[in-house]
Amino acid sequence: MDTTVPGISNGSVRIKVLYSCISSGTEMSAVNAAQKTILERIKSNPATITSALNKVKEVGLQKVLNKVDSMIEKLGITGYSVSGVVEEVGKGVDNFKVGDLVAAGGASLALHAEYVVVPKNLVVKIPEGLDLAYASMGTVGSIAMHGVRRANLTLGEYGVVVGCGLMGLLAIQMMKASGVKVACTDINATRLALAKELGADKVINSAEEDPVLAVQNWTNGHGADAVLFTAATHSDEPLSQSFQMCRKKGKVVLLGVSGMTIKRDDMYKNEIDFIISTSYGPGRYDPEYESRGVDYPYAYVRWTENRNIYNFLELVRDGVINIEKICPKLYGIEQAEQAYEGVKNDPSNHIITILDYTLDADKKKPESTEVNVNPSKPINKDIITIGLIGAGNFAKGTLLPIIAAHSNKFYLKTIVNRTGDKALNVARLFKAEKISSDQNDIFNDPDIDLVMICTRHNNHAELVLKGLKAGKHVYVEKPLAVTMDQLDEIKRFYKENEGKPVPALMVGFNRRFSKYAKEIKRLIDNRTSPVMLRYRMNAGFIPADVWVHADGGRIIGEGCHLIDLMQYLVGKEVVSCSASHINPQSGIFLSEDNRSITMEFGDGSIAFIDYFSCGSKELPKEYMEAHWENKSLIMDDYKKLIGYGVKPKSISSTTSEKGHEEEWLALYDALKSGESPIDLNSLFLTTELSILSAQE
Repeated sequence: MDTTVPGISNGSVRIKVLYSCISSGTEMSAVNAAQKTILERIKSNPATITSALNKVKEVGLQKVLNKVDSMIEKLGITGYSVSGVVEEVGKGVDNFKVGDLVAAGGASLALHAEYVVVPKNLVVKIPEGLDLAYASMGTVGSIAMHGVRRANLTLGEYGVVVGCGLMGLLAIQMMKASGVKVACTDINATRLALAKELGADKVINSAEEDPVLAVQNWTNGHGADAVLFTAATHSDEPLSQSFQMCRKKGKVVLLGVSGMTIKRDDMYKNEIDFIISTSYGPGRYDPEYESRGVDYPYAYVRWTENRNIYNFLELVRDGVINIEKICPKLYGIEQAEQAYEGVKNDPSNHIITILDYTLDADKKKPESTEVNVNPSKPINKDIITIGLIGAGNFAKGTLLPIIAAHSNKFYLKTIVNRTGDKALNVARLFKAEKISSDQNDIFNDPDIDLVMICTRHNNHAELVLKGLKAGKHVYVEKPLAVTMDQLDEIKRFYKENEGKPVPALMVGFNRRFSKYAKEIKRLIDNRTSPVMLRYRMNAGFIPADVWVHADGGRIIGEGCHLIDLMQYLVGKEVVSCSASHINPQSGIFLSEDNRSITMEFGDGSIAFIDYFSCGSKELPKEYMEAHWENKSLIMDDYKKLIGYGVKPKSISSTTSEKGHEEEWLALYDALKSGESPIDLNSLFLTTELSILSAQE
C-alpha cells in the first residue's frame, strides 16, 4: 500500500529498509486474526462479549464500532525485525550517523515498509561481515536468546527445547554454544532431523514416544535442569509434560504459547519454577527505555534487548548460529503476498522468510510528503476545511466521527501523522483526501481553514503558534500549553497582533457545551447570591510510567476541563485559586493526580474540584453538585440531572454526553460569524490555573 515516508522524531532513527524478516508465529497469528469475522473472534474469546457490552454502556455503540473499525485496519500492519541503512537521525541521537548499516526492532515500529522510524534503543549497528539479509533477523533472534538467558543453564547441564520452529532451532544452537546438553521434542520429523543437524544431542518425536520417559532416560533418571517451551499450541498437555521432564527444583521457561490449565501436582512435589520470557529482553514494554531512550546501566543490566539483538547478530556472523541450514526463503517486496501464502500453506519450508527491498534500492524517496488517498472535493466556502495533526485514539474514536457526521459543515482534507500507516488507516475510515508526514503540508495549504491538533501534550503550544502564524484558525485538544513559558508565547502572539484580524483559537473544553452544563447555567444565572459548586472526577488509576503523567500530568491534561467548566458556570472573575494534594508515604497512588482545587469568585461564589485516581472503579467517573438559595442540582456522570427546590428540564441519556458534538457545532457557528466560542482570556486563565494547580 502507498503511504507517506514517516517523519523523524527526537531520539529516533529513520531507516531505509533493505530486508525485513517475517515472524511465522507472531505475524501469522495477526494475519489469521485479521481474516476472521468479528463474530468468529468473539467465539474464540467469549470474554470480549462482556468487555464490549460494558464499553457500549460507557461510551455508546457508535464509538465502540469506530474503535473496532480502527483496530481491524491496524491488524494489517505487521513486522518487527528489519535491517537497512540510516537515512536521518533525530535530535538526541549521537551513536548513529547517516549511512550506517543497522538492524532494528519493535512491533508497530520496524514494519514491513520501505522506510521506518525506530527509537535509538531498538537500533544496533550491523557487525562488519554479516549478511544484511540475515541481519534482518536480529529482533526475532533476540527473543530466542532472552529465553535461553532466562533458563540460565550452565556448562554440562541438561536442557530441553519443546518445539522445533524457528525459536526452538535458534535456542538449540545457543544452548550448544554454551556447553549445555540439549534435547528437543516436536511432532514434525523433518524439523527434528534439522534440529539434530544443528547440534541437538537427542531428538524426541512426541507423537511416537513418551517425551517425559525419554527425557528421564536421557538424564539417567534425574530430569532436565530446565525446559524451554518454544511451541505454539492451545493444548495444556505439552506444558504439563514440560514440568514432568524437570529434575527436582528445575525450571520451565515459557517463551511460546500454551494452554494454561496448570496441574498443581506437576509442579508442587518437585518444586518446579515456572518462568516467563518476555520478548527481546530487559527494556521491553518500558517506555522510558524504548521510547525515551533511557538505557539501563551496563554493570547492572548486562543484557538489555538492544544488547541481545547485537549479540545475536555477532553469533550469526561468527558462524556460532547457522542460518544457512535452516534454508531461509527470500522474496522480493513485490512478492509479499506470495511470501505470506508460503508461510501459511508450506510452513516446513518457510521457517525463515525474508522480504528483500534491494531490488528497489535505487528507488528515490518520494519528493512529495503527501499521498492522495481519496478523490479531492471542490472547495465549498460554506464548509470548514480541516487539516488534522495527530491521528491518535481520541481523534479517531470521538472527534472524527462527529466531523464525518456533519459533512455539510466540515471537510477533513489532510491528515498528518508521524507514521504513515496510522494516517492511511484513519484517512480510509473517515474519507480524508490526503495524508502526510510533514506538518507544513497543512500550514502551507491555502484551502485549509482550521488546523486540528490532537498530538501528545508536549508539542501543543508549538503547533498552535505555527498554525496561528500561518493564518489558520486552530482547534487544539486540551491542554493549550503545559508550561507558563509556552502560554506566554501564545499570549505574546495575540498582544503583538492586537487590533489586527487574527485567527480564532479554540481549546477542546467540551464539557461547557454539554446539554447538562447549559441547563445548570440557565438555572443558576438567575441567582442573586453566591453559588457553591462541587465537582468530583474519579479519574481512575494509571501507572506512573504511562505518558499521561509527563508534560504537566493529568491535572493539566484533564483537570483543566473542570477549571474551565467552573468558570463558565459561575460567569464571574476568579479572585483566588488554591490546590492541595495527598502526601503518600507508600503505595501506588501519586500526589500529582489526587488533588483538591478551590476556586473563589468575585461575587463570593466558590467551587471545589476533587480530582483523584484512588477511587473505586465502580463509582461513576464524574459528578457535580450546585447549591444556591435553597436550591440544589445534581448532575450524575452526564447521564441525568436532578433538581431539589428547582425544576430542571427533563434531560437524560444512557451514555455520558459530555458536549463534544455541541462543541464542534458551536465552533462552526463561531468561525462563520467571526466570534470565538470561548473567550480568549478564559482559555488563557484556565491554562494558567491548571499549570499552577499541578505544581507541588
